[in-house]
Amino acid sequence: MPLLPADGRLVLGIDFTSAPRRSKPITVARGLLVDRRHGADYRLEAVDELDSLDGFDALLREPGPWLGGFDLPFGQPRSLIEHEGWPTDWRRFVSFYCGEPRERLREVFRRWCAGRPDGDKFAWRRADRPAGSSPAMRWTNPPVAWMMHVGIGRMLEAGLAFPAHGIPGRGTARRIALEAYPAFTARQVCRRSYKSDTRAKQTLERRRHRRLILEGLVAGRAGLGVRLELSEGLARRLVADGAGDLLDAAICGLQAAHASRLPRYGLPRSLDTLEGWIAAVPAPKPS
Repeated sequence: MPLLPADGRLVLGIDFTSAPRRSKPITVARGLLVDRRHGADYRLEAVDELDSLDGFDALLREPGPWLGGFDLPFGQPRSLIEHEGWPTDWRRFVSFYCGEPRERLREVFRRWCAGRPDGDKFAWRRADRPAGSSPAMRWTNPPVAWMMHVGIGRMLEAGLAFPAHGIPGRGTARRIALEAYPAFTARQVCRRSYKSDTRAKQTLERRRHRRLILEGLVAGRAGLGVRLELSEGLARRLVADGAGDLLDAAICGLQAAHASRLPRYGLPRSLDTLEGWIAAVPAPKPS
């Protein structure tokens, strides 16, 4: 689906998977950030599904200007990177990391965890704990390390701008990428499980939780400065999707839209551009 500029700024929300297929596609929310008298709305126009990485590459090449919230890690913990002697310039690190075989990275992750005490196995980025996200080095359940391995190099190669990493991007019509984590915003409304990839676990209770979250997003009760606006048809699709991918994509778009209205996208002044930051997660207060 081509990008269709209208009376607002185009914002995408991308719920990413490292192995897209028909049964588990990359999900893309397309919406417009529209200023209103009361503030701003993110008007969801469509939700697309990409069942291949070729489709993701085509998305990245779509002309700007646009802003995207991408649900995958953009970086790894500095402590891990420095311990392993990996490049500490973010662009060089991305090239190195994405060029390493998974088997070699998995061995590094396992060795790190084996040398750490119970309850503190993983290395963490500064943004991970306040976001409540999985550590970016986690390679299973969920395999976010492989999401980064597959996705971030493609995004950098496509010439996107990365404000959290000091990368301006290529071209005059910028395509801007922010890291998103939809569960952070979903938890502001409902702290119960709202999705599962296992069909047998896609219960009526989880469906009710998705409805509660959607109602909170529309009413502006999710801790964001932007409210969700969408048609009844799209609302039914988001609630009916038991995997939660459509709702997550919409939240990624909302998080990016929210961040775009903040100075410096809400990034911490003490930002570590090697690790980056997660959109809509409040920056820590100076100590």
